[in-house]
Amino acid sequence: MRREFDYERRSEKGVQTPAETLRRGRGSCRDFALLMMEAVRSLGLAARFVSGYIFMPEAGPALNGGGSTHAWLQVYLPGAGWVDFDPTNEIVGNRNLIRVAMAWDPRQVLPLWGTYFGPLGASLGMTVEVAVSEEPPLVR
Repeated sequence: MRREFDYERRSEKGVQTPAETLRRGRGSCRDFALLMMEAVRSLGLAARFVSGYIFMPEAGPALNGGGSTHAWLQVYLPGAGWVDFDPTNEIVGNRNLIRVAMAWDPRQVLPLWGTYFGPLGASLGMTVEVAVSEEPPLVR
């Protein structure tokens, strides 16, 4: 997808239909995840939408979707189980994908929800920093 489609960060609610993503040739991580979900489902595989965050190590490559919530999908592969696929960044099964919520339909995975009461001209923003630490293995 990185070669054929343009990534665009969108703050609007919702997900484009796969047909709209194909027609526009561009979309957000949510749009790419839904497009791939429908593609693998058409092949008879189970797929679910995932919302969470992507950890971007300082020494690693720049990734789309860092610094805010990110979306990808999981596909059930017989013999392997649920495998993560991030079509936005061409990542398969990467431990840098930090899952927060999963569902069969993107409308069921709302990473944030709330209401703001305040001045009309106020502007809200959000940034996310993900710190990953490794725990030593348990000794039994």
